[in-house]
Amino acid sequence: MIPPVDAQENDVMRKPNSMKGLEDLGRVRLSQNFFLRDFLHSEIADFYRIPNIPEDPDLAIETGKRLCEELLEPLEATFGRLHIRSGYRSPAVNRFGNENKLNCSTNAATSAHHIWDMRDFDGCMGAAVCIAVPWMIDHYHDESDWQRLAWWIHDHLPYASLCFFPKLWAFNIQWHERPKRVIQSYVSPRGILTKPGMANWEGDHAAFYEGFPPLRS
Repeated sequence: MIPPVDAQENDVMRKPNSMKGLEDLGRVRLSQNFFLRDFLHSEIADFYRIPNIPEDPDLAIETGKRLCEELLEPLEATFGRLHIRSGYRSPAVNRFGNENKLNCSTNAATSAHHIWDMRDFDGCMGAAVCIAVPWMIDHYHDESDWQRLAWWIHDHLPYASLCFFPKLWAFNIQWHERPKRVIQSYVSPRGILTKPGMANWEGDHAAFYEGFPPLRS
């Protein structure tokens, strides 16, 4: 097992106030193949020059580690390299995106989601990332084929929520300590694919993803 943080167990990380501090934070290893720096890029932050730096690095690292180890590593091991579209958002970046209609929800709704270092209303931890899976783009072409990957994830991984988008079939995948396991989409068929209480939520959905590679870890 790869140690997630190159620091002493009882060390408390503070928000970086220097370039060197930010470099050190970016070098924190969250899992075998992912470092925190992989998730700090933001077009909003870059274009509008808003620092995208965690206010609470320890919480961001803890939730990011769970996201990477439990969800992203199995996906990458099974399907090959993942394309990270949008990872961590600082409260300032997300607030700006929401106020300027840049496809960001409110900070309250985004806590324990793209804002990794902010707990939700119930005090729970969570983290989300928007990714695309090149393997899917290479193998499937019908608009509704996103459902194949959605059902594969539903049957194999402990996700909290999934939300699919039209371009590149990119999707938000969330880890949360109290997962609801809800899948929704802005791609046809739009809306809720499944959630607790729906008849299709339980059972085996292997017919949807026949020909997919087996889960690797």
